[in-house]
Amino acid sequence: MIWSRHGGNAGLLEAQARPEGGDEVMKDSLHKPVMEEEVLRFIQPKAGMIVVDATVGLGGHALSIAQGLAPSGRLIAIDKDEESLLAAKERLEGAGVRCDFVREDFRHLDRVLDRCGIEAADAFVFDLGISSYQLDNPVRGFSIRAEGPLDMRMDRSSFISAYDLLNNLTEEEIASILWKFGQERFSRRIANGIVRARQGTSISSTKELADIVVKALPYKFRFQRIHPATRTFQALRIAVNRELDSLDEALKKAALYLNKGGRICVISFHSLEDKIVKENFRELSRTERFRPVFKKIMRPTPEEICRNPRSRSAKMRVIERVK
Repeated sequence: MIWSRHGGNAGLLEAQARPEGGDEVMKDSLHKPVMEEEVLRFIQPKAGMIVVDATVGLGGHALSIAQGLAPSGRLIAIDKDEESLLAAKERLEGAGVRCDFVREDFRHLDRVLDRCGIEAADAFVFDLGISSYQLDNPVRGFSIRAEGPLDMRMDRSSFISAYDLLNNLTEEEIASILWKFGQERFSRRIANGIVRARQGTSISSTKELADIVVKALPYKFRFQRIHPATRTFQALRIAVNRELDSLDEALKKAALYLNKGGRICVISFHSLEDKIVKENFRELSRTERFRPVFKKIMRPTPEEICRNPRSRSAKMRVIERVK
């Protein structure tokens, strides 16, 4: 599905209702995007450029990028979450540049660009992880602290949710997910607690899961600054959305479509994502057609972390095609 807007004119998007409680949560989530100044500094959007925002979310980075591309550039905005894509489209109204909004998993980057008639792009931006809107909206099932259904699907038209995994996989399979995608040291204890809890009735809410995790941990690990179920929720979200496989595939495809002098900018939020980015960029650098723009990861400034505590775990890597 592709929706287009040029110069602020309405495109092909049909009116759709917001999800329950969505408007207020959406407004609260329209904060300044993570490392916005750094993104703009490294991709340097200018008129005539083609930039792909592969994880447009609510359009925070996209709005600033689009303003830099005006009037003759083009922005391709991709997200598999239709609600976020709708919000981004509204946010970029009047940006003064052609914007194409595509609901798709970024692992199909090649398919998206082919459908948009684009042979090469000047920059790709990946702001990984979960958006504030998704996290803050209990209906989406990502939040540890707010009661909601065990969903965690970024694409709500997909079939497999966290509920399906927790209530159908074996204890060994659940433990494997928690260890592989969450690096949870107590993966086996938590998996055992989940299987025992679902014997009476299915586990259906985020609060139920969070309580099960806490009870499964040794007593001294139940009271921490970061909620003890954080790694479990992260692991399930990654498994439900196949995030790591998608990222590896998308980065490889972005490199194939990047113009000489173009850059790929990635912001990741946990070590598993960053490892995939690091390995892909290392392989590209060995071809001598690409070089990292800076050797080590870049992190948000202390001032940004103070303004937006959620940015504290962000890591940025940027690579440029030089030949």
